[in-house]
Amino acid sequence: MLKRIKSVSMLLALAGVSSTGAAYAVAVPEVDATKSVQQTSTCTGIVKDATGETVIGASVVVKGTTNGTITGLDGDFSLSGVKKGDIIQISFVGYQTMEIPFDGQPINVTLKDDTQTLEEVVVTALGIKREKKALGYAQQELKGDALVASRESNLTNSLSGKVAGLQVVRGSGGPGSSSKIVLRGNSSISGTNQPLIVVDGVPMDNFTGGVEDAWGNNGVDMGNGLSDINPDDIESMSVLKGASAAALYGSRAGNGVILITTKTGKKQDGLGITVTSSVTAETMFMNPELQNTYGQGSNGIFDVKARGSWGPLADGTEYDQWNGRTPLRTYDNVGAYFNTGLSFNEGISFQQSKDGTSVFASVNRSDDKGIVPGAKLEKTSINLRGTTLFGKDQRWKLDGKVTYLNNKGHNRPIQGINQSNAFYTIYNLPRSINVRDLENCLDEDGKMIWWDTEMSPQENPYWSKDYRLNEDTRNRLLIAGSLSYKFTDWWNVELKAGTDYYTTTSNEKIHTGGNVTPKGRYSEASETFYENNFSFLSTMQKDNIFGKFGGFLTLGGNLMMQKRAYQKISTGDLLIPNLFSVNNAADKMSMGFEYTLTERKMNSLYGSFQINYGGWVFLDVTARNDWSSTMSKSNRSYFYPSVSLSAVVTDMLNDFEVSYPDWLSFAKVRASYAEVGNDLDPYKLYNVYELGKDDYGNPVSSIGKVLFDENVRSELVKSYEFGVDLKFLDNRLGIDFSYYKTNATRQLLSLPLDPFSGYKSKMINAGNIQNSGIELMAYCDIFRQNDGFNWTLTANLSKNNNKIIELAEGINETALSQGGFDEVKIVAHTGGNYGDIYGKTFARNEQGQIIVDGEGLPIINSDLAYLGNQQPTCMLGITNNFSYKNFSLSFLIDARFGGKIYSATTARLYGNGNAAGTVVNGSREEFVVPNSVLEDGSANTIKVTPQRYWERMTQGNLGVGEAFLYDATNVRLRNITLGYNFSKKMLGDYVQNLRLSFTMNNVWMIKSHIPGIDPESIATTNTNATGIELGGAPTSRSYTFNVTVGF
Repeated sequence: MLKRIKSVSMLLALAGVSSTGAAYAVAVPEVDATKSVQQTSTCTGIVKDATGETVIGASVVVKGTTNGTITGLDGDFSLSGVKKGDIIQISFVGYQTMEIPFDGQPINVTLKDDTQTLEEVVVTALGIKREKKALGYAQQELKGDALVASRESNLTNSLSGKVAGLQVVRGSGGPGSSSKIVLRGNSSISGTNQPLIVVDGVPMDNFTGGVEDAWGNNGVDMGNGLSDINPDDIESMSVLKGASAAALYGSRAGNGVILITTKTGKKQDGLGITVTSSVTAETMFMNPELQNTYGQGSNGIFDVKARGSWGPLADGTEYDQWNGRTPLRTYDNVGAYFNTGLSFNEGISFQQSKDGTSVFASVNRSDDKGIVPGAKLEKTSINLRGTTLFGKDQRWKLDGKVTYLNNKGHNRPIQGINQSNAFYTIYNLPRSINVRDLENCLDEDGKMIWWDTEMSPQENPYWSKDYRLNEDTRNRLLIAGSLSYKFTDWWNVELKAGTDYYTTTSNEKIHTGGNVTPKGRYSEASETFYENNFSFLSTMQKDNIFGKFGGFLTLGGNLMMQKRAYQKISTGDLLIPNLFSVNNAADKMSMGFEYTLTERKMNSLYGSFQINYGGWVFLDVTARNDWSSTMSKSNRSYFYPSVSLSAVVTDMLNDFEVSYPDWLSFAKVRASYAEVGNDLDPYKLYNVYELGKDDYGNPVSSIGKVLFDENVRSELVKSYEFGVDLKFLDNRLGIDFSYYKTNATRQLLSLPLDPFSGYKSKMINAGNIQNSGIELMAYCDIFRQNDGFNWTLTANLSKNNNKIIELAEGINETALSQGGFDEVKIVAHTGGNYGDIYGKTFARNEQGQIIVDGEGLPIINSDLAYLGNQQPTCMLGITNNFSYKNFSLSFLIDARFGGKIYSATTARLYGNGNAAGTVVNGSREEFVVPNSVLEDGSANTIKVTPQRYWERMTQGNLGVGEAFLYDATNVRLRNITLGYNFSKKMLGDYVQNLRLSFTMNNVWMIKSHIPGIDPESIATTNTNATGIELGGAPTSRSYTFNVTVGF
């Protein structure tokens, strides 16, 4: 049977309901008295929701007419010209529409929630709430509950596998470790490629504190800015992936935007107090596979000074080892040294709403002791938000929020090939050395005990835990406030101000007696950052202005001021042992001092215009102009336009009373085009002066070596997007498909210059990076029963092609930041893909056979060759949600297909004989290199020892790239959560709700190609070269038990 559905007007809230004040309005009632054959009267009443709170701005119309009104601030309405028997239709976004016959008496209505409709109202750019069907671009929203359910300590990690086209790049597994977000590929060579984070309308600095130096020489991982946010405070998160969705953010939107809306007070039964408590245990998710057959030595002979495990069988035979004559055995040093991490999280919140005033307050505390002994992180979050309506007819609305965040880190793990990286040290310890023998780490003279006293030794990890200390404290304030005035039911004006301010202080104390820094060292550092934003926004929105034509208009502007100051002072060697003061330097001339100060400003004007017809076709045009202080005076103004068109086909057919199949519930097509940008960091274009001192300690200054070019402009990103949204079977099955193509031109590149010119480099605009791909989001209500079994499946699939169309004239290749090593490098190459991996390879003949030398060992080509690309070709996330009565169960399968990763950790383990792969069938027999020939082309019959072969494979810093390059494809059971909600009748009068849940993260690695190493364990997050794994802390598996109680 075909269906005919007559369109029904849905009216949005008054301007004062949301921060933008968006509202729909109905036509002024017109009653033709000459045609009235029945006496009319006035219909009055009050509209409330299920909690008893009045509903402001609900639509009240006489069905089939234009006679209508909207509810006032007390939920009341008065509608004249109504006859007995007329059907009064009452509707509001997020609630089910109700139809009530008018019998002459007042109508008091309680609206019921409409889950389907609630999902169709989303937060868009500038915090404007809009119906999803009106959008001409892809946008995905996550509710706060979905983020909290995974119980990740870092909010960023909660996004894994849940958003199409979003990749989470994770760093070390230590407490407070950093992660970064990449949306729809990388669009910049020199930029961070991270989206802009906006919290309650105020941009937030999402710094990535991952160490830039993959060798671990630049300090510890300080986390990323988004990890400061308490997930329990979040109401929703809206991901604006494409340029069209983010166009109103202009120069800051080149990598997309993520909008976070925190909770406001809502009317609650009881006191409105919620208490949460959880305990989490962490273990290593994956460990490198180590051999347990051979001990310390070389060429099968024990050697007390050898750093490898190429010695004799560890069969209990006694040898004179570093700590005396003892039996030669292997040990589980990983299990012996590293802990089971333990963290506790407690929170309490209060929320209520009454008479137009709402309050939300929360306090949260987290104590995280990591897998590495001595590493811990303490986090405190205090949040207060209040909203009130006041003034005549309560046309004024005041909204204010203050969030205080405090982080204290102690002994954050270091990563890379660094003497104090416990993971690297333990992994590479000769297999017959027991790390527990090093637990008493000081001798009678207070010096570190270590088995190896030769050149460049590693540190005793027990000594590093107690005597190489780092501490840091970050205090952060996120403040937002807005004041709006509702001139009419369709025009609202809002003023907003906000700041993100934080200070970070840190110190490092290295005691005397170590083997790397024998005389000890001390350093202090501090960083202060703030960004202030002041904005205004005027919003006008009205339907049926001319017949079925309606639309909205917004005009606004923003002033942004940003400042960052960093300073660090270090002593060098200490004069007095273990006196940690900057005045205790043994040589004042060798003290180190750093100071940087950067400032930037950006002024912006923006606006948007939409026209719609009949509520089924929508044309949107936006424009923004930015003036940036980081560019030259002659080139500071940048204009960013966008246009989008969407048409709801099913609503159009309804409007024209055209039939379509019953199984089709919703169909929409959309298209968009937009331009956005990536601004330049401060002082990159201009020459700056450097302050220092000469050999005698006198202050000196010198001019920088950057050639100024006033013609340099910001990066420009142009994007096209097309999509189709479909729903079937009474909205039980939905599909959202998008195709996009983005070209990021005018890349900001630093071009090296001839030293004889007097300059080292200059900034130029050049290059074109293209991202093109598809995204598919789908959901299916497989079983849907109100009081029975329910099963919902959601899935997202994305495929992106990230190509380098061109670079600068005469330049075909540039290394990505921290992506260059002696044997392996990650580059952007003209005609290639972003993040191509180059490394050393075996010499081969035309048949692909390996060419060996006269000793039977592979010949290694001296030039680097293309090995693969770091980018995944496809990403997939599948979430299943089950519920039966009060039980709930959900699990997420997360997959990445394609891409390569170079594992330097694996290379080191093979080179020193610790890897399990160096032992075949329980022994180390000589062998002929498979598929090999001699240099003259004859068959190779020369046998080599495993030691000689693997030492050839790992020569240099990182070894032969071809030998340790792995397919980064991995499929894992990312998360599983089991919960139970106690029924109200079981709780009594004082407890409103009680939920118990158990959550497990990184449950099972279903498929991976790297032996014992998680492909997510990359070297560092603070770089665009993510295709290298180098001694980082392993990812962890976590087990969380949570209790939530409402009073």
